[in-house]
Amino acid sequence: MNKSLVALLTMLSAITPALAETYPLTVQSCGQPVTITQHPTHAVIQDVNMAEMAFALHLQPFIAGLSGISGWSKKTPEFSRMQGNIPEIATHYPSLEQLLAARADLFIAGWNYGMHVGGDVTPETLQAQGIPTLVLSESCIRTQTHPKLPTLSLLYDDEYRMGRVFDRTAEATALINSWKQRVSAVEGRIANTKPKSVFIYDSGEDRPFTAGAYALASEIVRLGGGVNIFNDLQTNWGPASWESAALRDADAIIIVDYGAGTQKSRTFLGHHPLMSDARAIRTNNVLALRYDELTPGPENIGAVEKIAHFLHPDINP
Repeated sequence: MNKSLVALLTMLSAITPALAETYPLTVQSCGQPVTITQHPTHAVIQDVNMAEMAFALHLQPFIAGLSGISGWSKKTPEFSRMQGNIPEIATHYPSLEQLLAARADLFIAGWNYGMHVGGDVTPETLQAQGIPTLVLSESCIRTQTHPKLPTLSLLYDDEYRMGRVFDRTAEATALINSWKQRVSAVEGRIANTKPKSVFIYDSGEDRPFTAGAYALASEIVRLGGGVNIFNDLQTNWGPASWESAALRDADAIIIVDYGAGTQKSRTFLGHHPLMSDARAIRTNNVLALRYDELTPGPENIGAVEKIAHFLHPDINP
């Protein structure tokens, strides 16, 4: 084949659009097949992190409503800008009636992210109304007996699945590739560093609510050069004990910021009888990260970069 023909074919392949998805199409959700009969036009999306996954693919024209945003988190100006005129149909978990009133033709949520096992809104109850559900992969631990430890592939796969469902496969692929490049760059910079121990404090006073082995947050910390002190907690997010947190005495603490700042949490930890003398508290080695940075979504990539700089400040950014 001569060089001119090779150059022509290369140019044509570059400008040829990706093949459009054809409907119906079937994707996997918590290991179960979900069939999407047509391009969704009235999707309802639960929580900030999953909404940002959709916004990253510019899916706003196909979203009829959001849920679970203002009930827990204060929106950032950027989130409000991306949300635009999309209504929030429920401040916490939506009811079946609210989803039907929104004429939802797809619900994107997760277990304990908009749905409870055995509740009124589940993939089964929605399917009976003709509404398919895409379940956040990190949350599948709530319904699986032998879950795998999380990696960023959970995020990548969920984003790609969303791209397929909305016929944005090429955009999703490009986005995921850019995320992988950023994470790879961080891994290269911290390759020769010693991991620092980290306590992830979400909330709770009687008992600390924290990330366990199956939280993507634990993998985000690992990629940033740390190790979660509660990696032996066999859940994604759940309660631990103050005694364990004090005994394990992490090098650093990451506090989850729900939008109102973290001063209240910092003050509480600083006055707690078991935590006030903790190494990270004494040295003020505390980092605040937003909720959407530690739950599966596009902001995870920036979180890896922030954690790496926080735990290993001597490494060039």
